[in-house]
Amino acid sequence: MDIEGFREYCLSLPGVSEGTPFEKFSRGKFTILVFYVSGHMFCYFNIDDFSSVTVKCDPDEMGELKARYQGIGKPYNGNKRHWISVQLGSDVDDALLKQLVLNSYNLVKTNKK
Repeated sequence: MDIEGFREYCLSLPGVSEGTPFEKFSRGKFTILVFYVSGHMFCYFNIDDFSSVTVKCDPDEMGELKARYQGIGKPYNGNKRHWISVQLGSDVDDALLKQLVLNSYNLVKTNKK
């Protein structure tokens, strides 16, 4: 999946907005695009290096996902208990990536944490 297709998918979910809240921290070195639902982050990635996506994940599902897929691992700059990183172009296909994004969206929308 390319960056525009991924962005369009995220924005197609009801009530989603996007932003780049970390600009002042990166000082122009990179741009992190964040997707929100109910004012809370559910997905983010580096626009300048679209090689991975970070999503929120149910802690009870993380172990199985990490064991089954080499492309799922520790999050980029996120709480390792609640977030995972998905390497694009790995053994995680587009259908699973979309499902993980949808799961993250639903988790955040439901819990609003």
